[in-house]
Amino acid sequence: MRADPNLYDYWPYRNRPKIVWPGGKKLAFWIAPNIEFYEFDPPKNPSRPGWPKPSPDVVGYSQRDWGNRVGHWRLMELMDRFGLRGSISLSTALIDHHPEIIEACAKRNWEFFSHGIYNTRYSYGMDEAQERAIIEDSIRSIQSATGQRIRGYLAPALTHTERTFDLLAEYDFWYTCDLFQDDQPQPLKTKSGRLVSMPYSLEVNDVITYGALAMDPWRYAEVLKRHFDQLLEEGDRSGTVMCIPLHAYLVGQPHRIRAFEDALTHIVDHGSDVWFATAAEIAQVYREQYWDQTVADIEARGLATGGTGFELTED
Repeated sequence: MRADPNLYDYWPYRNRPKIVWPGGKKLAFWIAPNIEFYEFDPPKNPSRPGWPKPSPDVVGYSQRDWGNRVGHWRLMELMDRFGLRGSISLSTALIDHHPEIIEACAKRNWEFFSHGIYNTRYSYGMDEAQERAIIEDSIRSIQSATGQRIRGYLAPALTHTERTFDLLAEYDFWYTCDLFQDDQPQPLKTKSGRLVSMPYSLEVNDVITYGALAMDPWRYAEVLKRHFDQLLEEGDRSGTVMCIPLHAYLVGQPHRIRAFEDALTHIVDHGSDVWFATAAEIAQVYREQYWDQTVADIEARGLATGGTGFELTED
């Protein structure tokens, strides 16, 4: 049976080698606006419906369409006021549907990374050629539209195959946001390359807080501040990472945006201890300066299990 996907080694949080972010900062902070496109009537996937309701889901589609028409612009203007850049989790088809959004983000020097083609096209059941085609299309399309060679990946709707991470490493991606095991970056076990697991929280993701938990906006702001304060305190011992994953159709609502502004004010007010960065910038520093010390520490503690991901084990 598959006892452990073996994507990374167990690595206790305490007493790790110290990470210090550029400028002596304790915490690396990044914002991940998910700029997605959901098809009105997506192809059927036997493993998962495209919409919770039977297709076509007019309500769900129009809610997400509002995010691209209104919410994203409101969120972008707010981030401008704080001088914060986003790392965009992009449905690459949006380049064709809403190029004006791409142009506005590129003008601000925001980072782009791939979130698949559509968020209604899942990885379940893909063969290797299909998955390679999606990765190659993401690299080619985003580079053509923005001039950026993307370095990050978040699988569409968080759906994967057993080869996803090996393929990302093979195509020289620097990080994936698909794993949620740590508050610091960590090396992943891939057949080649240096692929980093980048902290990308589900706990403070607005899909969870506003969706699954039905959280009040001011409660969400308080959660963000507490999350930040704890990571900043721990970052004094070794640098931590905080990501706020966002969806404009949620956080950008008129009754929610002020609460999010309050949370950002709190975070920016601690700017002397915070490195405001993109995910690619964080991954680059980690790969170049801390990857080797992490691997050495895991080996010195006798925690390295060897092999690459999705190893099969016997009962």
